[in-house]
Amino acid sequence: MQTTKFTLPPHRPLIKICGLTQPANALDCVRAGADAIGLVFFDKSPRNISMDDARAITRVLPGHVLTCGVFVNESFDFIMERAERCHLTAVQLHGQEPPALVEKLAKKNLLVIKALFAVKKPDLADAPLFTSASFCLVEYGKGILPGGNAEAWDYGVSAHLNTRVPLMLAGGLSCDNIRQALCLANPAAVDVSSGVEKTHGFKDIKRVTAFIRMARPA
Repeated sequence: MQTTKFTLPPHRPLIKICGLTQPANALDCVRAGADAIGLVFFDKSPRNISMDDARAITRVLPGHVLTCGVFVNESFDFIMERAERCHLTAVQLHGQEPPALVEKLAKKNLLVIKALFAVKKPDLADAPLFTSASFCLVEYGKGILPGGNAEAWDYGVSAHLNTRVPLMLAGGLSCDNIRQALCLANPAAVDVSSGVEKTHGFKDIKRVTAFIRMARPA
């Protein structure tokens, strides 16, 4: 399994494009400037991906790109099987996972992103429980699915995160609101999916390029 010792890049914010399903599309996102690619292992998601398809994506990506599996309330063994077989360098826990799981995965030299939510548990007040995480991802948490459900929210709330763990901002981000969101939250990283899509799992590279340029102006 690939391993990584992660440090924040000199540019800010780090940009993660989530919910990829095709190798060429993922590689195009990286060429546009993405730092990380998200692969969703959650069968209720319209962007759910098989291990074979995930492995096909990670094979074509440059070594500096973070390859992140997204999981919801899965076991350590379930996550590690996919991390090893799909050559993941990061995992995102997007449910009600306990701090012990974050610590256990971090000891496997994986970058761990733990999701917190503005309107449900675990919420921002729980951030100090997850000091083993590499990022605390904060999003709205309202909707049917565990992810952002394409809903914009009050991004400034996340600026009050009481932890030294870097903030990753998510939930309803797009070219229309990314600059305002950055001003309100000042995150170390941002995570976008539906805001740059043509269809579920396939990104519009023109939107991806515009999003990255707006998030990281020269």
